[in-house]
Amino acid sequence: MADDDQILQGARELLAAESQALALMTETLDGDFVRAVELLRACEGRVVLTGIGKAGIIARKISATLASTGTPSDFLHPAEAIHGDLGRVTSRDVLLALSNSGTTEELLRLLGPVRSLGVSVVAITASESSPLGQNADIVLDYGHVTEACPLGLAPTTSTTVMLALGDALAMAVLRERDFSSEEFARFHPGGNLGRSLMLISEVMRKDDALPLVPETCTLAEAVEAMTRTPGRPGAVLVVDPQGRFAGLYTDGDLRRSLLEGADSGDASLLARPIHEMMTRNPTTLGPDELVGTGLRVLREKRIDQVPVVDPSGRPVGLLDIQDLLTIRALAWGPPS
Repeated sequence: MADDDQILQGARELLAAESQALALMTETLDGDFVRAVELLRACEGRVVLTGIGKAGIIARKISATLASTGTPSDFLHPAEAIHGDLGRVTSRDVLLALSNSGTTEELLRLLGPVRSLGVSVVAITASESSPLGQNADIVLDYGHVTEACPLGLAPTTSTTVMLALGDALAMAVLRERDFSSEEFARFHPGGNLGRSLMLISEVMRKDDALPLVPETCTLAEAVEAMTRTPGRPGAVLVVDPQGRFAGLYTDGDLRRSLLEGADSGDASLLARPIHEMMTRNPTTLGPDELVGTGLRVLREKRIDQVPVVDPSGRPVGLLDIQDLLTIRALAWGPPS
């Protein structure tokens, strides 16, 4: 058995070989890549990925990346396609075929029927002169690569460059579509990623659940508003006579005010106007910011609530840490 140093050296050599292949590929990208991006961007149907073996696995991943970033995409197994699944393909689609050698028999048998449908074919392969390359409309030719496998046989370097090219295509199409974080969130509604990409306006407390008080109200009236507002938010947002956000007062502020009043013997504390005790210019967020941003602010500032204020300066919501915890619980579902 190899010792630890030999194991690590072998792993480093493999990673170096794959890194070198990727670096070389950055220098060989040309107008064909641009044409492929434009073709995928203009596709009115679906980008259909296909491949056999390890190339097929990479094709599935590229298809998933495209689909999750705004480009409708499916995977089509070449062998199943020629036994009926070709009916999944329409003339509005684009076929993206992966094969290192470009000689995969099942893949080549698929090309004729696909092209008879009027489907454009993009090939990701090692050789433009291979049968796959010769029968494709656009060829992304990454050149001969030496597999990093110690035997020089198992697909390693070739699948790495295929995957990287597919990622480059998907991200280039994403940029061409002006695909936004908000759109990305719609395709990722579950888990931490989906939650962090929701808009604050989707989760904030608003309307009847938003505790608004005028700056002329007393502390007692502010406490009453905290208590009667649905959800008992533990804070009030103070507005000026024009309805603009003027300050924030929380139940933590209330505890501090009561302690200070007790120390000073101020018996009229509850009758004092809220504008004398509220926090002016607290941290605020906009309704169109992401929940992930709001969560980061809550953590960094070590606070439980953040007022949500629109561009005109009017308070439209309150982001409460408890609501974010509830969203997490709903996304995870009940314990098994």
